Amino acid sequence: MEREHIVNFLNDFSIEVTPNAAKKIDSFSDYLNPGTFIYIAHIEGTPIEEIVETAKKITEQGFKAMPHFPARIIKDKNTLADWISMYQNEAGVENALLIAGGANKPYGDFDSSIQLIESELFDKAGFKNLHIAGHPEGSKEIDPDGSTTNVDDALSWKNEFSKKTDASMAITTQFCFDSKSVIEWANKIKKSGIDIPVHIGIAGPAKLQTLLRYSIECGVGASIKILQKRAKDITKLLLPYKPNQIIRELAEYKAANPDFNIKKVHFFPLGGIKKVSEFVQEVS
Repeated sequence: MEREHIVNFLNDFSIEVTPNAAKKIDSFSDYLNPGTFIYIAHIEGTPIEEIVETAKKITEQGFKAMPHFPARIIKDKNTLADWISMYQNEAGVENALLIAGGANKPYGDFDSSIQLIESELFDKAGFKNLHIAGHPEGSKEIDPDGSTTNVDDALSWKNEFSKKTDASMAITTQFCFDSKSVIEWANKIKKSGIDIPVHIGIAGPAKLQTLLRYSIECGVGASIKILQKRAKDITKLLLPYKPNQIIRELAEYKAANPDFNIKKVHFFPLGGIKKVSEFVQEVS
């Protein structure tokens, strides 16, 4: 029964790639089911043409490309319109993840994903899926005081927008390791009236040192403590991390609570797509 719950929970998962990682993959179908959503990370400094080429490769192989649109590195509305046009006309893209982005200062007019939405360009272009970022453990960048005030306000605004747009929306979260904090956060936003479905971020199998580095960079607080505790156990330090525990606990919770607002899993393949594929086959 536990395996059945895990299979159901992992059904139709999505995954993330960088343009560099995508170059090393001849055929995504070696690792993923046709039609899988593949998010494309927009690494600051990467030419837009290179990311569009990645999206084209993904689409042509029968997958759904979902490029990141990081607000702070988009100079102005004309640049945003150009990016949307390039993605649509050259790569058949109709999906986007709208984020503020990691740049410390905006390159131009945009500072937040809300401003990208307010441009109305995605709706005018007829994008089918608009996903937004979620922060189960808060965000020090958005709320420097350690609260969740700004994150919560932004999510409420986006929830209201979701009722007006023709696009399907979802909250795709940062990767997490602690099921308890994830469940508490998901229930909290649902209770506050947020009815956008959640796609929970999960780190794929990787070396523990790799996960710790990414976790510190991304500021996932409660999750770092779990990794640090694991790192103190010398028997586990040398073994690659696999997300068995959080997947199992979330799958069991969802099975017991069918209305749970976490609808899908989004993998961050920090150890590579092949390892995620092998993990999914192993637990399924």
